[in-house]
Amino acid sequence: MNLYIVVVGVIVVVLLAVSVAQMRKVKTKADYLVAGRSLPAYVLVFTLLASWIGAGSLFAGAENAFRNGFAALWQPCGGWLGLLIIYFVAPRARKFAQFTIPDLLETRYNKTARVLGTIAILFAYTAITSYQFRAGGDIMHLIFPSVAKDTGTIIIAGFVILFTALAGMSSVAYMDVAIGLLISVIGFAALPVLLSLVGGWSGLHAVLPATHFTLLGEWGRATPGGPQNTREALIKALEYFVPTFLLMIGNQSMYQKFFSAKSERAAKMAVAGWFVGTGLLETLIVTVAVIGSALYQMHPGAALNPREIIPYTARNYLPPVMGALLMGAVFAKVISTANNYLFSPATNLINDVYTRFLNPKASQKNVLFVSRILVIALGGWALYQGLRLESVLAKAMYAYTIYSAAITPVVMAAFFWKRATAKAAVVSIACGTAMTVFWDQGRSLLGPLAERDAIFPALIASLVSLVVVSLFTAAPRQDQLFEDQRS
Repeated sequence: MNLYIVVVGVIVVVLLAVSVAQMRKVKTKADYLVAGRSLPAYVLVFTLLASWIGAGSLFAGAENAFRNGFAALWQPCGGWLGLLIIYFVAPRARKFAQFTIPDLLETRYNKTARVLGTIAILFAYTAITSYQFRAGGDIMHLIFPSVAKDTGTIIIAGFVILFTALAGMSSVAYMDVAIGLLISVIGFAALPVLLSLVGGWSGLHAVLPATHFTLLGEWGRATPGGPQNTREALIKALEYFVPTFLLMIGNQSMYQKFFSAKSERAAKMAVAGWFVGTGLLETLIVTVAVIGSALYQMHPGAALNPREIIPYTARNYLPPVMGALLMGAVFAKVISTANNYLFSPATNLINDVYTRFLNPKASQKNVLFVSRILVIALGGWALYQGLRLESVLAKAMYAYTIYSAAITPVVMAAFFWKRATAKAAVVSIACGTAMTVFWDQGRSLLGPLAERDAIFPALIASLVSLVVVSLFTAAPRQDQLFEDQRS
């Protein structure tokens, strides 16, 4: 136990030191929100990785792997495909050089699109932050069993809110470098150790169901007394694939990192490194979770929530030093992702509401003060959601869906479809948001459809409204188009 306390303590001290060091450099709005647009490619790679791989992968993805084996890779595969598209978007985003996605929405569409985009992002990103807090509480309980999960969630939330408020994007980005290196090194070092404990790949196959090694996992298992329903299984797989894909290509946290890049070239180089890094790390996470589930079946211990399989494996099956380091890396990774997704909506409120509409002439000092207050307020809202949360996986898919349906279609249209109009964007954002929230809150009214994820109905509503309204309204003016779209 002392070893775990030491590892977590060292991580906390290092992260705090980075935040304090970067806080001294923050003098202006640009310093706080986009790190003075100074981040080199290597920092971008690690901060992009850290913002993408958090509790959604380490807990929601691991829960999926525990239940479905390697078919859980459908979820990260959506992100990998998204990265191929982002490679071509990144230089355009850096050339745009603003602060947030709603900046882009107002420039390309109108003020209403900015406001509705901000609302959708607040829903999605505070939900993502909430399950980072809950995951952190789970880790605290595993390390310190006397600390209840709710208490641990509150402690982690306070910790993250403090770090995020201190130095903004600089703090987030440079902490991500240290955390990314830690999780990568210790994760790949732990993999062969765990594999040997389960008896290699043959031992893994002997313990787990054969479906855990198939393309569609447990979703493709034949029903008792009936045939396998491949169509239903594929739809279920796509319900994980599509939201992740759409979240990736429209992710504000990602665009904010591109806005922080030193140059367009640095943004493009960072995507290439990110593609390699996320492919390796997401596959590693799923593999560790699958092996951990086999070890748990071979050596069952206390009752286990499937989402906790990776920290549980670190705590119970690895050698003490390696286990403590992996547990510490997961702990740090959750904190890092929570920082990213708490900071992003705070940026929206300060840039897209406060300085845009409420106090356009605010001084730099005033902007920094209000930014930190907003981080605290949004952190409190995310904590409230986290304390009420039951399934990290379900919350993750809700957050991914609301963002995917409301924001991603209009962002992609802004870059690639010059016929998209302001009125269409407003209707598309509103329909995508409303459909997702209704599907989540009104399941009692949906009957058998309640079993389906909201992604397809919400995405269809968003896309149809975007296309139809665009075709029936006047084309945008030339000054509303980005430079590379103008004829």
